[in-house]
Amino acid sequence: MLFEQVALTSQAVAATKGRKAKVAAIATLLKQLGPGERGLAARYLGGEIGHKLGVGYATVGELHRTVVSAGSASLSIHDIDARLSPMVGLSGEGSILRRKELLGGVLAQMTRPEQDFLCALLVGELRQGALDALVVEALALATETPVKAVRTAYMLAGELGVIAEAVLADGEVGLAGFGLSVGRPVLPMLAGTADSTADALAEAGGAELSFERKLDGFRVQIHKHGDQIGVYSRALNDVTATVPEVVAAVRALEADDLILDGEALAYGVDGRPLPFQDTMSKKTEGAGGELRLSIFDVLLWKGVTVMTAPARDRFAVLEQLAPSLTVPRIITADEATAAEFYAATIAAGHEGVMAKTLDAPYDAGNRGSAWLKIKRVLRLDLVVLAAEWGSGRRKGWLSNLHLGARDPVTGTFVMLGKTFKGMTDETLKWQTAELLARQVDRDGHIVHVRPELVAEFAFNDVLRSSQYPGGLALRHARLVRYRDDKTAADADTIDTVRSLLPT
Repeated sequence: MLFEQVALTSQAVAATKGRKAKVAAIATLLKQLGPGERGLAARYLGGEIGHKLGVGYATVGELHRTVVSAGSASLSIHDIDARLSPMVGLSGEGSILRRKELLGGVLAQMTRPEQDFLCALLVGELRQGALDALVVEALALATETPVKAVRTAYMLAGELGVIAEAVLADGEVGLAGFGLSVGRPVLPMLAGTADSTADALAEAGGAELSFERKLDGFRVQIHKHGDQIGVYSRALNDVTATVPEVVAAVRALEADDLILDGEALAYGVDGRPLPFQDTMSKKTEGAGGELRLSIFDVLLWKGVTVMTAPARDRFAVLEQLAPSLTVPRIITADEATAAEFYAATIAAGHEGVMAKTLDAPYDAGNRGSAWLKIKRVLRLDLVVLAAEWGSGRRKGWLSNLHLGARDPVTGTFVMLGKTFKGMTDETLKWQTAELLARQVDRDGHIVHVRPELVAEFAFNDVLRSSQYPGGLALRHARLVRYRDDKTAADADTIDTVRSLLPT
């Protein structure tokens, strides 16, 4: 099948309002696919490219704007995968240019709908609805298989493509082999958000909740069979070789045939947690320091699946299995007690708490109210220094904002990074007009503007960064609102930003 048919289906799904109609459109396409292309198409429609290509927003945006589209479609679904695969693992001198050449070559053979679809996939901006959730329902519809069976298999397999190939080939029978087993990572359970511990308790309707430390490290799923231990990242990549401390901690546990969910976090000599970027550095570079494992859930224990058991029972297993490694938690329905635990957690240097429903199973791959994260959110009023033209859904709008803090000594502004998050279509339209009215220069896809517009940005942390002149960057920055009540002279200073840097 031509890749263009996948792109056009996505385009049609995005333009369709009803969920049932969206699912039906995807199901119609899925039924036309042959072996080998089913998994690829399912991934694409689910918002996944299937490879780590190492191309960023700027490169994709530039190519999307400059590469002339083909007059007719010629590339098959298999062609796309084959043409992108050589980009995986490129490194060293000239690798950036080579990636750009390879991607540009693919785009040059695509029609405009194909270019739009692929570029949106590459930068994570495919907007057609619920993405993988729609594909799961479409697979069920196309094969007359219960949605729950497809969803469960997907959660346990952790990869949409293999499920698509199996169910489209053999229906529900093809899903029989996807169960919980040591050595095959599953999608992690995800959390919703709450503004406070009081809000979490209110949502629980007076029931007790488990409040536990939310650690700002990296998620690890650990599989143990005898002396064989595998550690997998949130994205289900095998990271066993990079975390010997985690492997050693789990090897010391007496029970075999385990699957555990937890967090690895680096601590300093004072016993306080190190900033996220230091934890990641220790993981990727094998640097010194103490990397500790904290376990907060168990999916398989002594070969028995416990992920479907209530959380209170799973927590009891952890206390029996590894009390010294279990994340600190309290169980309460009292607002004052929960608030005190949150305050103590923040004071200890952690980013917040998790509130968990005690009767809920481990819902692999899903995000809902059974888990709620309550994090400290920081906010700054910053000046927009420049913006980059968007691609995909944001084509024709200035999207990626360059953020600046005021230097009170020089009167200039210090760049702190970029963000394209938190923007509605209405915001994109408004800011494009306002920024173009303030344009002072252009550098390719970047529009530099007079530093006049002030906006409020929320973020989680301040990071050290050699990429920006101030040596700092904001982690997970997102636009909250524009501040028409403030001028550039009212923007927060670089000194304020420095004061937020974790020590």
